[in-house]
Amino acid sequence: MITAQTQIQIQSSVTRPRTITATHRPHAFNEMGRPDGLFPAYAGLAGWLGEASAEVLERRRREAEAIFRRRGITFAIYGDDSGAERLIPFDVIPRVLTGREWSHVSRGCCQRVRALNAFLDDIYHRQDIVRAGIIPRAAVEGNALFCRSMVGVDVPRGVHAHIAGVDVVRVGADEWFVLEDNLRTPSGVSYMLENRSAMQRLFPDLFRGSRVEPVDHYPDLLLRQLRACAPKGVDDPRVVVLTPGQHNSAYFEHAFLAERMGVDLVEGPDLHVDGGVVWMGTTAGRERVDVVYRRIDDEFLDPLAFNPDSVLGVPGLFAAYRAGAVTIANGVGNGVADDKSTYTYVPDMIRFYLGEEPLLANVPTWRLSDPSDRAYVLEHLDELVVKEVHGSGGYGMLVGPTSTVAQRAAYRERVLADPAAFIAQPTLALSACPTFVAQGVAPRHVDLRPYVLSGECCSVVPGALTRVALKEGSLVVNSSQGGGTKDTWVLAETTP
Repeated sequence: MITAQTQIQIQSSVTRPRTITATHRPHAFNEMGRPDGLFPAYAGLAGWLGEASAEVLERRRREAEAIFRRRGITFAIYGDDSGAERLIPFDVIPRVLTGREWSHVSRGCCQRVRALNAFLDDIYHRQDIVRAGIIPRAAVEGNALFCRSMVGVDVPRGVHAHIAGVDVVRVGADEWFVLEDNLRTPSGVSYMLENRSAMQRLFPDLFRGSRVEPVDHYPDLLLRQLRACAPKGVDDPRVVVLTPGQHNSAYFEHAFLAERMGVDLVEGPDLHVDGGVVWMGTTAGRERVDVVYRRIDDEFLDPLAFNPDSVLGVPGLFAAYRAGAVTIANGVGNGVADDKSTYTYVPDMIRFYLGEEPLLANVPTWRLSDPSDRAYVLEHLDELVVKEVHGSGGYGMLVGPTSTVAQRAAYRERVLADPAAFIAQPTLALSACPTFVAQGVAPRHVDLRPYVLSGECCSVVPGALTRVALKEGSLVVNSSQGGGTKDTWVLAETTP
């Protein structure tokens, strides 16, 4: 059983350089409450937790595992020679946010994605933000992910990132930071939806006594936003989900979303381009495709435009896209906007394009291409987290406080060999939520990934994917690194 007195003893002793400031907290913020009482979000859950025995929670955890296994909700780890499919561990204790807390996070994420879409449209056209001196030209055109083939390409509504996953962390009651933006092929939304379905099945009484906002309309909202970005002149657009195939680690999600949207799940050979138009073969003959929600990386999307050895994509697809005959979601060339080096400029993008102050702050970040930042970071490797600017999944990074002398020495050599390939951030004490683990119920660190949809407007359902670091003291929440997931509850606001 957990009480408000439970705390995680994770130190965050970071000495900051003169130009960067950050919140210092000796302990992780416990979202359930302080020693003197519970926070409002968890008031309704506390009674249930107090009555639920470890035996009941373990039985429900096993039932959830059986549900996920039957549904085929598995993933593969790239580089794992065994090729075994794994279940992402699911925690049966939900994370709870009030409507006020969610409003702040969701508005901040939408603001961020609006600015990032404006940035993508700008850098592939006039580059006003470069001309204004906000972002150096070298940081845009010198970025390995800048796609020169996209220069001058107009996309419907100026939307390049139709689906964005914004990773957010919390360090205090009203202190939220954006950790990174995912604008290429963000995954995990199927877990958000399946986690909710499992919780409703396992704990129906708990739901009846709570005011939890629904999330199951996400596929309908996604389809509406995709259709809103169809090419000009298309009144009844046909949408498909393009997958690299069943051996992809996220194939379950591809099939899940296609089924829930009521659209076709296709692979590259199912589509062809003729007369500048994308077609899909059906039993009734070929039918035109107007919107391709692709889950294939840029490099493999079209062998005529990118990697000629790709057998996953559709020859001629990019030419049809450039001509405005088909919409590709997410757009081609988005990587330059969610690159970790570009991340540092997003607050300036918000001010430049929207004329607003950021609602959510970035995690303070050092650019190792800058000599003064690099000197500071190399002197404090034991205190900081250093990441590859093109890295993902928790791979390729150094977590200073848990690293060895040998690991830091090796990483130092990597940084010196190519400083521009790295950034560094403080080791923030991520907030903690009650979590059912082998020892019982205990706090574990969490992050949050809301999914922002752009089309006719910018929207987000009242829920998100909460990832949890199941190992005591760990700050790494990625499933490939041993993390799990939770259902995320947003409580409806009561009217007076």
